[in-house]
Amino acid sequence: MANKVSNFSDLIQRVTASCLLHPLSSNAHISNAHDESEDDDKYTTEDEEQEEEEENTPYNVETVEKFEVKKEDTQTEKVIEMEMLLGEVFDAVSAMKKAYVSLQEAHCPWDQDKMRVADVAVVSELRRLGVLRERFRRNVVRSGSGRGDWRVGAATLREVVAPYESALDELKQEVKTKEIEIDDLKEKLKMATLVSSNSNGKKSKSKRRVSCSSQAQVNVLPAPDLFEATVSSVKEASKSFTSLLLSLMRSAHWDIAAAVRSIEAASSNTTTTPTADSIVGANHAKYALESYVNRKMFQGFDHETFYMDGSLSSLLQPDQHRRECFTQYRDMKAMDPMELLGILPTCSFGNFCFKKYLAIVHPKMEESLFGDLEQRRQVLAGNHPRSQFYGEFLALAKAVWLLHLLAFSLDPPPSHFEASNGSEFHPKYMESVVKYSISMGIGGRMGSGLVVGFPVSPGFKLGNGSVVKARVYLVPKNGF
Repeated sequence: MANKVSNFSDLIQRVTASCLLHPLSSNAHISNAHDESEDDDKYTTEDEEQEEEEENTPYNVETVEKFEVKKEDTQTEKVIEMEMLLGEVFDAVSAMKKAYVSLQEAHCPWDQDKMRVADVAVVSELRRLGVLRERFRRNVVRSGSGRGDWRVGAATLREVVAPYESALDELKQEVKTKEIEIDDLKEKLKMATLVSSNSNGKKSKSKRRVSCSSQAQVNVLPAPDLFEATVSSVKEASKSFTSLLLSLMRSAHWDIAAAVRSIEAASSNTTTTPTADSIVGANHAKYALESYVNRKMFQGFDHETFYMDGSLSSLLQPDQHRRECFTQYRDMKAMDPMELLGILPTCSFGNFCFKKYLAIVHPKMEESLFGDLEQRRQVLAGNHPRSQFYGEFLALAKAVWLLHLLAFSLDPPPSHFEASNGSEFHPKYMESVVKYSISMGIGGRMGSGLVVGFPVSPGFKLGNGSVVKARVYLVPKNGF
């Protein structure tokens, strides 16, 4: 019994000692929480005190003042930068105007190299304006200004640049058109080189096919009907040039009657001086003038080169010469004579124009009509004036030149004839430029009482027996 009590006492002592050494966990948690709360209150108090001290220090006032000064300096720099940018815009616009003026000047007279340089300058200034526009946009965005100001500035800049952009688009379109014309001129240059080489008696084989959408296809082989059609073209060109020449004479206050009498005397086979009375009726002076022009133009027509050289190719190599003449006819038919002479001013056709112009237009005549001899000086220098008068002359010269080429393309070539003054009228070989009534004839036959006053244009007899009638000016037999 005593042993049991002793063991129980020992057990109680051990439990008591354990409780004293290890307190309960709930109490420990409460104690720790209390300590942490005290620490937080401590830190909060310290932060508030620090903020109050910072608010009360004078250091923050100085910082604000420095910031405001820096902001004002930045705004001043922005203004200076924008002023400089605006000055560059004005300089670019001024340079753009100068470049555009140079581009306009390059059009007339046409200067391809000058135009190319001016076009590059215009594009360069437009790009420069585009760069300035981007700089302006970046400056506005960086400065943080309102969008309304940017829209106004951009609209103003677009208004300045828009006309130049539109003009540039038009110029680009014109450049494309000119490039097409240049390509066409290159083709014509090849053709003109062929014409020049053939006219100098050189062999040339051409595989070029003439095609022109605005004109009918030329016959494959020379034919009499083609020759007759070409004679009609010469007739129309002769009338047009003569009408212009007569108009210029009247504007220069010429004595038309005296001029007609001189033409009549020159067309006759006699050496008599002009009479006081003219055989040409009223309002018929144009026929006398056309007679003068045609006589000069067709002089030498029966020779293969109008006697401009001593070539005999038509006799030595007739077949080859006929082929070459018809090739030249086909190639030249679709060409503008001014364009051809602009490329090859001294070719055979150019030499023909040179001689015929000097033969038709006397120096005193030209000085009286135009007040100077500028066109004659250009022709003598080997150039071809770009005037209305010379353009009409070139149209006539081209028509006669084509007729000559076609004549020497036919086998046999047409025979050329001309009515003489005072000869009887033959309806089979002649036609009157003035329509007379049948009552003037005898026995109802046209021309029985009429004779040739002077020839107006020559006639031709073709190898197939057909006749292209000569045009004549008829007068009463008793009045001649």
